Amino acid sequence: MKEIEAIIDVAFWASLLREEGRSPKISLAYLPPAQAEQPMQFERWLPLTPAILTKLAPAVERPGIHLGVWCEDDTLYVWGATRTIPGLCFVLEVVEPGLLVVKHRRTAGYGKFANVAVLRGEQVKMVDGNGATLSDSSDLLAAMLGFTSASAASRDQSADVLIQLAVSMRDHGRGGSLLVVPAGTQTWQQSIIYPIPYAVEPAFNGLAELVQQSSEKRSTNQWQGDLHRAIYGIAGLTAVDGATIISDRYEVLAFGAKIGRPEGSSPVMQMVTTEPVAGGRAVVIHPAQSGGTRHLSAAQFVHDQHDALALVASQDGRFTVFAWSPTQQMVHAHRIDSLLL
Repeated sequence: MKEIEAIIDVAFWASLLREEGRSPKISLAYLPPAQAEQPMQFERWLPLTPAILTKLAPAVERPGIHLGVWCEDDTLYVWGATRTIPGLCFVLEVVEPGLLVVKHRRTAGYGKFANVAVLRGEQVKMVDGNGATLSDSSDLLAAMLGFTSASAASRDQSADVLIQLAVSMRDHGRGGSLLVVPAGTQTWQQSIIYPIPYAVEPAFNGLAELVQQSSEKRSTNQWQGDLHRAIYGIAGLTAVDGATIISDRYEVLAFGAKIGRPEGSSPVMQMVTTEPVAGGRAVVIHPAQSGGTRHLSAAQFVHDQHDALALVASQDGRFTVFAWSPTQQMVHAHRIDSLLL
């Protein structure tokens, strides 16, 4: 629709401007004030222009604040700001100069918004909403794509924890590895070099206890705040050299761990890599082509531990999830950094 096109055009040009030497970071939500909860409205609506967005940016650059945009008499206006928007509402985020992300709020009501498209300069990446690259992938990838089917909705809350962990790992900017292993098993230890510098005994279950709480408690602001702090703490562990290890019940088992190859295991020589965007294709490469030592060791870990996941954040913002592909019978590296913006 023409309104969406106009919003993207204005936001793009605003992203190239600077206010007091800083580039704007803005989130725009397209909705009337009546659809927002406790909105802050301007006495006089402001025309949507690059200059006005740049001026307003310092006031709304904190996470969770959206500038409300609506059309009246064929003119787009900024009517105010809001923290609460309905599910599937069109949101456009200005991340950095020339980089915009189209997204929407998840129907579950909390956690990472679902990305629809990433626009970087003249390059446009549309998220693969049909799941063409997810034929035998984990629920984590399906939830990140923001599927709205009934089956996907039931997966969303369980996978959202790992989604937020991935976002927080990427945000600290130091790079890191997170290994997710089946709870109650010990086979993953065959792929870890001992002694582990920072083994946790007993396992730290602060995040696990939050996830196991009832749906009534999970709907409160206090629970969401506690969840954010727990995720932030675990993501911080991944900044330490070595891998952080958690169970699939979100129990922290160790951090700073070094990945090794079990005796008798063959080195990983190839893997399939994909990016969940429309038009993307699977490519078989050597793991060393995907990154440095951190990526190679993560691929080796999943090569030896088929029931585990390895999440790897690079210092340059790239993010990869390594999982075993039963169909391909090799490690599958999902490049998902475009989904975490």
